[in-house]
Amino acid sequence: MIKVVYYLLRFQKNINYMTTAKLTRSRDRMLGGVCGGIADYLGWDPTLVRILYVAASILSAAFPGTLVYIILWIVMPSD
Repeated sequence: MIKVVYYLLRFQKNINYMTTAKLTRSRDRMLGGVCGGIADYLGWDPTLVRILYVAASILSAAFPGTLVYIILWIVMPSD
């Protein structure tokens, strides 16, 4: 029960952060800063977002990861 309350409070903190944060490319870049920007927006670790993005790209044939990354690289404003 305590863990549930902890995760709900943590989730609420992330929601509050997301409403004030802007989705921009990060300066913490590996390639274009897209995953780093998404991580900053969500309040997550950039490495975790990068790993999840690569895993989703590899494991799912319906998720064209490279194309989506390039589109986000073009569309997302720089930090």
